[in-house]
Amino acid sequence: MTNAQPILQMNGIRKSFPGVRALKGVDFRLFPGEVHALMGENGAGKSTLIKTLTGVYAVDEGSVLLEGRPIRVHSPQEAQAAGISTVYQEVNLCPNLSVAENIFIGREPRGFGGIRWKEINRKAEELLSERLNLRIDVQRMLNTYPVAIQQLVAIARALSVSAKVLILDEPTSSLDSNEVNQLFAIIRKLKGEGMAILFVTHFLDQVYEVSDRITILRNGEFVGEYKAAELPRIELVSRMIGKELDVLEELPREAEEGLIDRKVWIEAAGLGRQGAIDPFDLAIREGEVVGLAGLLGSGRTEIARLFFGADRADRGTLKLAGEGGGVRSPREAIARGIGFCPENRKTEGIIDDLSVRENIVLAMQASRGWLRAISRKRQAEIAEEYIRALNINPPNPEHLVKNLSGGNQQKVILARWLLTEPKLLILDEPTRGIDVGAKAEIQKLVLALSRKGMSVLFVSSELEEVLRVSGRIAVLRDRRVVKEFEGQGIGQQQVMQAIAGG
Repeated sequence: MTNAQPILQMNGIRKSFPGVRALKGVDFRLFPGEVHALMGENGAGKSTLIKTLTGVYAVDEGSVLLEGRPIRVHSPQEAQAAGISTVYQEVNLCPNLSVAENIFIGREPRGFGGIRWKEINRKAEELLSERLNLRIDVQRMLNTYPVAIQQLVAIARALSVSAKVLILDEPTSSLDSNEVNQLFAIIRKLKGEGMAILFVTHFLDQVYEVSDRITILRNGEFVGEYKAAELPRIELVSRMIGKELDVLEELPREAEEGLIDRKVWIEAAGLGRQGAIDPFDLAIREGEVVGLAGLLGSGRTEIARLFFGADRADRGTLKLAGEGGGVRSPREAIARGIGFCPENRKTEGIIDDLSVRENIVLAMQASRGWLRAISRKRQAEIAEEYIRALNINPPNPEHLVKNLSGGNQQKVILARWLLTEPKLLILDEPTRGIDVGAKAEIQKLVLALSRKGMSVLFVSSELEEVLRVSGRIAVLRDRRVVKEFEGQGIGQQQVMQAIAGG
């Protein structure tokens, strides 16, 4: 960071929605040649602040200065024209177009004969190689490349419009460690060229690895701006939460006493699906939390989907409570006592245009059949009960679920399945993209449910989280279960060695 004036300054930003004050006079500064992390719990106002900056939402009060001049943008296109570009968590490009087409879509150089394709391809190659050190075939379809490359193409598109401010919104959530390192190398290069980068993430390690400064929001209010090197992690968490936080450390990590004597509730023997997961053996006892550890693509989600009947096994057997026959469909899984919170809550979990109430009662209503409708009064009672129990915010059952923060949406999905009183709850990345406070609440809930006798299959890309809640851990590598650890004192190093093959 230089001693120059801020390239971007937001002063006293206020934004309200019906019944919700999302931003309450927030200040933010961004300097050229720095990476600035925006931190806060889910619902703190991070996404709203970014959307007011990029023209998705109109500002109610406050001012925005870009290079010292007041600006007011009314759409993402206007923001981009002003030099503010955003790369989102979900890559918002066109997978059926080439890399070059994605970079220059809507701005293709044209001549008398139409689009000048050779020029587009040449410019795309130059941009990727010179700015991002990336040499790929720009004429290939975007969907033939992995997510990490697609993220870099999205960044290249932002750079191609002469961006002065680059906003990276959860860019690493779907990347493995090598891909994260590749992205961070690019971020450091752009920072060295004077680019101002606003970085949003929930991974604390990444914040301290790449950020120069940190701004913290809480409940829509500005908490403070800090140099990353001068803000200890525990203080960062305390300021995000608004109180001293040792909740994660309070969670017991050891297996429950006497668990080994409990009955096996679900057992896979040689279960597999060609091209998805090699045959594996895995049993889960009543009241046991079994964690699945491994890198992205190792087969964790594939096991979860086989247990829920979302995918059909083509080999092996699956027994529930000692009975064979497997699970042939999600409907049968629900009927036999299995609940499933999927990895992608946006596309496979919540129903955007339904209320919190409607989302919560969805699985229960499906299990009863539509001819046995739950009355509106009873739906409201159920929703209010689970809103209180899980601390869903805002506590309004008629609020559209799409307007909730990611952490609160995750709690709505949990409420949906808890209402069905499952014997086995499958949680696939239940804390992805949510803040440390909401993570702690969900981890505590998992342990509380297991103590009441519920079996839990817990999938997470965060190894510390798997270690924290699991009494037993199955390690996957290259779509194979390669190791199992059980009992007290399972060490992170042991599990990492198993994942790596060492």
